[in-house]
Amino acid sequence: MNGFESVATLAILFVRPGMLVLATPFLGSNYAPPQLRVGLMVLLTILLAPFVAVPAPLAVSGLVAVVAREMAIGLAIALAIRAVIVGAEFAGHFSGYQIGLSVGSLIDPITGVRNNIFAILYANLTIVICFATNAHHLVLRALVDSYRTLPIGLGGIDPGATAGVAALLGVVFVLGVRIAAPVIIVLLLVELALGLLGRVAPALNVMIAGAPVRLLLGLLVISATLLVLPSLVRTYVPIALRVAGQLAGGLR
Repeated sequence: MNGFESVATLAILFVRPGMLVLATPFLGSNYAPPQLRVGLMVLLTILLAPFVAVPAPLAVSGLVAVVAREMAIGLAIALAIRAVIVGAEFAGHFSGYQIGLSVGSLIDPITGVRNNIFAILYANLTIVICFATNAHHLVLRALVDSYRTLPIGLGGIDPGATAGVAALLGVVFVLGVRIAAPVIIVLLLVELALGLLGRVAPALNVMIAGAPVRLLLGLLVISATLLVLPSLVRTYVPIALRVAGQLAGGLR
Protein backbone atom coordinates (compact mmCIF):
# COMPACT_ATOMS: atom_id res chain seq x y z
CA MET A 1 0.00 0.00 0.00
CA ASN A 2 1.54 3.32 -1.11
CA GLY A 3 1.26 6.63 0.70
CA PHE A 4 -1.76 7.81 -1.27
CA GLU A 5 -3.69 4.61 -0.57
CA SER A 6 -2.90 4.92 3.16
CA VAL A 7 -4.22 8.48 3.23
CA ALA A 8 -7.33 7.44 1.27
CA THR A 9 -7.95 4.59 3.70
CA LEU A 10 -7.75 6.91 6.71
CA ALA A 11 -9.96 9.43 4.93
CA ILE A 12 -12.70 6.83 4.39
CA LEU A 13 -12.35 5.63 7.97
CA PHE A 14 -12.57 9.25 9.15
CA VAL A 15 -16.10 9.75 7.78
CA ARG A 16 -18.22 7.69 10.19
CA PRO A 17 -16.68 8.89 13.50
CA GLY A 18 -16.46 12.40 12.05
CA MET A 19 -20.19 12.51 11.36
CA LEU A 20 -20.87 11.00 14.79
CA VAL A 21 -18.87 13.74 16.52
CA LEU A 22 -20.45 16.53 14.49
CA ALA A 23 -24.04 15.33 14.93
CA THR A 24 -23.93 14.26 18.59
CA PRO A 25 -24.93 17.30 20.69
CA PHE A 26 -22.54 16.81 23.61
CA LEU A 27 -19.59 15.94 21.32
CA GLY A 28 -20.01 18.38 18.44
CA SER A 29 -21.91 21.30 19.94
CA ASN A 30 -21.79 24.58 18.01
CA TYR A 31 -19.96 26.14 20.93
CA ALA A 32 -17.28 23.42 21.12
CA PRO A 33 -13.94 24.68 19.73
CA PRO A 34 -13.36 23.41 16.16
CA GLN A 35 -9.86 22.26 17.14
CA LEU A 36 -11.36 20.05 19.85
CA ARG A 37 -13.88 18.50 17.47
CA VAL A 38 -11.33 17.82 14.75
CA GLY A 39 -8.89 16.42 17.31
CA LEU A 40 -11.55 14.04 18.65
CA MET A 41 -12.39 12.88 15.11
CA VAL A 42 -8.72 12.22 14.33
CA LEU A 43 -8.20 10.42 17.65
CA LEU A 44 -11.16 8.10 17.05
CA THR A 45 -9.96 7.40 13.50
CA ILE A 46 -6.46 6.50 14.67
CA LEU A 47 -7.81 4.23 17.42
CA LEU A 48 -10.14 2.43 15.00
CA ALA A 49 -7.61 2.07 12.16
CA PRO A 50 -5.93 -1.18 13.39
CA PHE A 51 -9.26 -2.96 13.88
CA VAL A 52 -11.42 -1.86 10.93
CA ALA A 53 -11.07 -3.31 7.44
CA VAL A 54 -11.26 -0.78 4.61
CA PRO A 55 -12.05 -2.03 1.09
CA ALA A 56 -9.59 -1.73 -1.77
CA PRO A 57 -9.55 1.55 -3.73
CA LEU A 58 -12.79 2.04 -5.65
CA ALA A 59 -13.85 4.07 -8.65
CA VAL A 60 -15.02 7.62 -8.07
CA SER A 61 -18.71 6.67 -8.22
CA GLY A 62 -18.20 3.80 -5.80
CA LEU A 63 -16.15 5.99 -3.46
CA VAL A 64 -18.91 8.60 -3.34
CA ALA A 65 -21.46 5.89 -2.49
CA VAL A 66 -19.23 4.51 0.30
CA VAL A 67 -18.70 7.98 1.80
CA ALA A 68 -22.43 8.74 1.67
CA ARG A 69 -23.21 5.43 3.37
CA GLU A 70 -20.60 6.08 6.08
CA MET A 71 -22.07 9.53 6.73
CA ALA A 72 -25.58 8.09 7.00
CA ILE A 73 -24.49 5.41 9.49
CA GLY A 74 -22.65 7.94 11.68
CA LEU A 75 -25.66 10.25 11.57
CA ALA A 76 -28.03 7.41 12.51
CA ILE A 77 -25.99 6.62 15.65
CA ALA A 78 -25.84 10.30 16.61
CA LEU A 79 -29.60 10.64 16.19
CA ALA A 80 -30.08 8.32 19.18
CA ILE A 81 -28.62 10.85 21.63
CA ARG A 82 -30.19 13.74 19.75
CA ALA A 83 -33.61 12.05 20.09
CA VAL A 84 -33.20 11.81 23.88
CA ILE A 85 -32.18 15.46 24.16
CA VAL A 86 -34.97 16.62 21.83
CA GLY A 87 -37.43 14.60 23.90
CA ALA A 88 -36.30 16.53 26.98
CA GLU A 89 -36.66 19.80 25.03
CA PHE A 90 -40.16 18.76 24.02
CA ALA A 91 -41.02 18.26 27.69
CA GLY A 92 -39.63 21.72 28.45
CA HIS A 93 -41.74 23.32 25.72
CA PHE A 94 -44.82 21.50 26.98
CA SER A 95 -44.18 22.48 30.61
CA GLY A 96 -43.42 26.11 29.78
CA TYR A 97 -46.61 26.40 27.74
CA GLN A 98 -48.70 24.91 30.54
CA ILE A 99 -47.21 27.19 33.19
CA GLY A 100 -47.44 30.29 31.02
CA LEU A 101 -43.74 30.97 30.45
CA SER A 102 -43.65 29.96 26.79
CA VAL A 103 -43.17 33.60 25.74
CA GLY A 104 -39.85 33.94 27.58
CA SER A 105 -36.84 32.67 25.64
CA LEU A 106 -33.06 32.65 25.82
CA ILE A 107 -30.20 31.78 23.47
CA ASP A 108 -29.75 28.02 23.57
CA PRO A 109 -26.02 27.21 24.04
CA ILE A 110 -26.46 23.94 22.15
CA THR A 111 -28.09 25.20 18.95
CA GLY A 112 -27.34 28.93 19.15
CA VAL A 113 -30.99 29.89 18.56
CA ARG A 114 -33.71 31.26 20.84
CA ASN A 115 -35.50 28.59 22.78
CA ASN A 116 -37.96 28.16 25.62
CA ILE A 117 -36.44 28.60 29.10
CA PHE A 118 -37.54 25.18 30.32
CA ALA A 119 -36.51 23.52 27.04
CA ILE A 120 -32.98 24.87 27.54
CA LEU A 121 -33.01 23.73 31.18
CA TYR A 122 -34.11 20.18 30.36
CA ALA A 123 -31.76 19.86 27.38
CA ASN A 124 -28.68 20.99 29.29
CA LEU A 125 -29.55 18.82 32.30
CA THR A 126 -29.95 15.86 29.96
CA ILE A 127 -26.49 16.46 28.48
CA VAL A 128 -24.96 16.63 31.97
CA ILE A 129 -26.79 13.43 32.93
CA CYS A 130 -25.53 11.72 29.75
CA PHE A 131 -21.96 12.42 30.80
CA ALA A 132 -22.64 11.48 34.43
CA THR A 133 -24.20 8.15 33.42
CA ASN A 134 -21.48 7.36 30.80
CA ALA A 135 -23.86 7.60 27.86
CA HIS A 136 -20.91 8.78 25.75
CA HIS A 137 -19.29 5.38 26.41
CA LEU A 138 -22.41 3.70 25.02
CA VAL A 139 -22.21 5.88 21.91
CA LEU A 140 -18.58 4.93 21.32
CA ARG A 141 -19.38 1.24 21.84
CA ALA A 142 -22.21 1.58 19.32
CA LEU A 143 -19.73 3.11 16.87
CA VAL A 144 -17.33 0.17 17.29
CA ASP A 145 -20.14 -2.39 17.03
CA SER A 146 -21.43 -0.72 13.86
CA TYR A 147 -18.23 -1.74 12.04
CA ARG A 148 -18.95 -5.39 12.87
CA THR A 149 -22.53 -5.38 11.62
CA LEU A 150 -22.10 -2.71 8.92
CA PRO A 151 -18.53 -2.90 7.57
CA ILE A 152 -17.22 -0.19 5.28
CA GLY A 153 -18.28 -0.78 1.70
CA LEU A 154 -21.13 -0.45 -0.75
CA GLY A 155 -24.66 -1.14 0.36
CA GLY A 156 -28.29 -0.50 -0.38
CA ILE A 157 -31.22 1.16 1.36
CA ASP A 158 -33.79 -1.11 2.97
CA PRO A 159 -37.35 0.28 2.75
CA GLY A 160 -37.80 -0.92 6.33
CA ALA A 161 -35.49 1.90 7.49
CA THR A 162 -38.53 4.17 7.63
CA ALA A 163 -39.70 2.14 10.62
CA GLY A 164 -36.50 3.19 12.42
CA VAL A 165 -37.27 6.86 11.73
CA ALA A 166 -40.80 6.45 13.10
CA ALA A 167 -39.43 4.64 16.16
CA LEU A 168 -36.98 7.48 16.89
CA LEU A 169 -39.79 10.01 16.67
CA GLY A 170 -41.73 7.77 19.05
CA VAL A 171 -38.83 7.93 21.53
CA VAL A 172 -38.94 11.74 21.36
CA PHE A 173 -42.69 11.88 21.98
CA VAL A 174 -42.88 9.21 24.70
CA LEU A 175 -39.89 10.57 26.63
CA GLY A 176 -41.18 14.14 26.41
CA VAL A 177 -44.64 13.17 27.62
CA ARG A 178 -43.24 11.07 30.49
CA ILE A 179 -41.08 13.97 31.69
CA ALA A 180 -43.86 16.55 31.38
CA ALA A 181 -46.71 14.30 32.60
CA PRO A 182 -46.64 15.45 36.28
CA VAL A 183 -46.85 19.10 35.23
CA ILE A 184 -49.66 18.35 32.78
CA ILE A 185 -51.71 16.42 35.35
CA VAL A 186 -51.24 18.91 38.19
CA LEU A 187 -52.04 21.94 36.05
CA LEU A 188 -55.07 20.16 34.59
CA LEU A 189 -56.37 19.73 38.14
CA VAL A 190 -55.58 23.40 38.81
CA GLU A 191 -57.58 24.44 35.74
CA LEU A 192 -60.52 22.33 36.91
CA ALA A 193 -60.32 23.88 40.39
CA LEU A 194 -60.14 27.40 38.95
CA GLY A 195 -63.09 26.65 36.70
CA LEU A 196 -65.17 25.52 39.69
CA LEU A 197 -64.03 28.59 41.65
CA GLY A 198 -65.10 30.83 38.79
CA ARG A 199 -68.57 29.28 38.88
CA VAL A 200 -68.83 29.66 42.66
CA ALA A 201 -67.48 33.23 42.75
CA PRO A 202 -68.29 34.89 39.40
CA ALA A 203 -66.91 38.23 40.59
CA LEU A 204 -63.42 36.74 40.90
CA ASN A 205 -61.21 37.26 37.84
CA VAL A 206 -59.97 33.69 37.46
CA MET A 207 -57.66 34.50 34.54
CA ILE A 208 -55.65 36.99 36.58
CA ALA A 209 -55.87 35.23 39.95
CA GLY A 210 -54.97 31.85 38.46
CA ALA A 211 -51.72 32.93 36.78
CA PRO A 212 -49.57 33.01 39.96
CA VAL A 213 -51.16 29.75 41.12
CA ARG A 214 -50.21 28.02 37.87
CA LEU A 215 -46.72 29.45 38.03
CA LEU A 216 -46.08 28.50 41.66
CA LEU A 217 -47.47 24.97 41.43
CA GLY A 218 -45.82 24.40 38.06
CA LEU A 219 -42.39 25.38 39.37
CA LEU A 220 -42.84 23.21 42.45
CA VAL A 221 -43.81 20.20 40.35
CA ILE A 222 -40.90 20.74 37.94
CA SER A 223 -38.42 21.01 40.79
CA ALA A 224 -39.76 17.78 42.26
CA THR A 225 -39.76 15.86 38.97
CA LEU A 226 -36.18 16.84 38.07
CA LEU A 227 -35.13 14.07 40.46
CA VAL A 228 -36.70 11.54 38.09
CA LEU A 229 -34.91 12.86 34.98
CA PRO A 230 -31.65 10.85 35.48
CA SER A 231 -33.50 7.53 35.67
CA LEU A 232 -35.50 8.35 32.52
CA VAL A 233 -32.34 9.30 30.63
CA ARG A 234 -30.59 6.09 31.73
CA THR A 235 -33.61 4.11 30.54
CA TYR A 236 -34.08 5.76 27.16
CA VAL A 237 -30.48 6.14 25.96
CA PRO A 238 -30.05 2.35 25.39
CA ILE A 239 -33.53 2.21 23.82
CA ALA A 240 -32.67 5.06 21.45
CA LEU A 241 -29.36 3.40 20.53
CA ARG A 242 -31.16 0.16 19.68
CA VAL A 243 -33.61 2.07 17.51
CA ALA A 244 -30.71 3.91 15.85
CA GLY A 245 -29.09 0.54 15.17
CA GLN A 246 -32.30 -0.55 13.47
CA LEU A 247 -32.23 2.64 11.39
CA ALA A 248 -28.56 2.16 10.45
CA GLY A 249 -29.28 -1.48 9.64
CA GLY A 250 -31.42 -0.27 6.74
CA LEU A 251 -28.16 0.71 4.98
CA ARG A 252 -26.81 -2.82 4.61
